[in-house]
Amino acid sequence: MLVIFSAYFLCFRNELQKALSIITQIIQFDLKPYCYLLYQPSIIIIITMPPLNSFSALCCVSPNKRDNVDHATSQDEETDCGIFTGKKVQEAVRATEDKFATYWPRNIMILFGPPGAGKGTHGPKIEDLLDIPQLSTGDMLRAAVAAQTEVGKQAQAVMKAGGLVSDAIVVGIIRDRIKEDDCRFGFILDGFPRTLVQAEALDKMLAEEGACVTKVIELQVPDQVLEERICGRWIHKKSGRSYHVKYAPPKSMKIAEDGSPIPESMKDDETGDALMQRPDDTAGALVKRLQGYHNETVPILEHYAPNGVVKTVNANQAMDGVWIEVLGSLSRKSEE
Repeated sequence: MLVIFSAYFLCFRNELQKALSIITQIIQFDLKPYCYLLYQPSIIIIITMPPLNSFSALCCVSPNKRDNVDHATSQDEETDCGIFTGKKVQEAVRATEDKFATYWPRNIMILFGPPGAGKGTHGPKIEDLLDIPQLSTGDMLRAAVAAQTEVGKQAQAVMKAGGLVSDAIVVGIIRDRIKEDDCRFGFILDGFPRTLVQAEALDKMLAEEGACVTKVIELQVPDQVLEERICGRWIHKKSGRSYHVKYAPPKSMKIAEDGSPIPESMKDDETGDALMQRPDDTAGALVKRLQGYHNETVPILEHYAPNGVVKTVNANQAMDGVWIEVLGSLSRKSEE
């Protein structure tokens, strides 16, 4: 019998498929050197830590002790292990997490891709897999202003004056955000850096924090393929959920006689709110956006390439195929 525990000891009983999934991730991401064993009566807890950077624990219970699983897996149970002898399970888990947060390099990723490449689809999946947050500069900026942090006040003053927020302020906002607890094992940057100057400023800030960029992933799609993707895209503004008239239409969508979607029928599946198209999701605007993306992104990729952290993914294929390549780019075995 396998029982899977999360960091909060949420227990899923008799779900062998989930157990096998975590075991597969352990093998795929070569986690074996980074596992700790906590031995308890008739039970072994394997705590897996980075490079996945998300905590998972597999409990293997001997057949003759299945009836005692609730007692054996109590958070108040003391461990019997040379590393954490005498500690309660919850304390031992926290001690392990603290150790890796302090001594293991943080998984700091930058996700690149032209508009329509699939960052909005695969970014959250990476976030869920690694259990590290995806940070949008826009969201961080708004949060800093709302919280009236020091850099948030600076940004607010600039915006009220009609100016553009400087790179120094944006980097300061990122510095504050990544000190929060959910970033202790790493984070994913989306929308920053956009220029080589910003990349250099980011590197300097991370170096001062004892960290560095550990992975850069670019989703590649030919420019000619992107027009159909972009011009058919509709979004739910509040949540960021994305739909597409061809590839992922909302359930409410109705088609007019000319084959185009009826705007009034485009509603979010979960809330029923009206969907919208971005003003720049047009063929004309796309040409300028792609030109700007290529001009800005290539120097950044060349900047990080000598560090051996840049991976490219063919995003011009079925979604499952893209995700397989993303997983390959995340795997440490791909770096060997």
